[in-house]
Amino acid sequence: MVANPDLAAEEAKAILVLFCSMLDERQRRLYAGLESLKLGHGGDAHIASLIGLDPHTVARGRQELLSGELPPGRVRAPGGGRFAQEKKPPKS
Repeated sequence: MVANPDLAAEEAKAILVLFCSMLDERQRRLYAGLESLKLGHGGDAHIASLIGLDPHTVARGRQELLSGELPPGRVRAPGGGRFAQEKKPPKS
């Protein structure tokens, strides 16, 4: 029996947020998708609010897990991320 269930829930949330902060983008997305699968209907929105992700990101992680097609090695799809910036010479 837990003496203070509200405190226990807050501690669990803090541990979950700390754990997710140690994961890269792909791992975080897949973990959020896994937790969403456990919750069922409404799980995407609930997990997204707990971890601080967009619900679409959680849904994408869930869909990736269900499809079983997880390309190895890359965090982002080819072409993802920002474009390289060209450095300008200093003005004198």
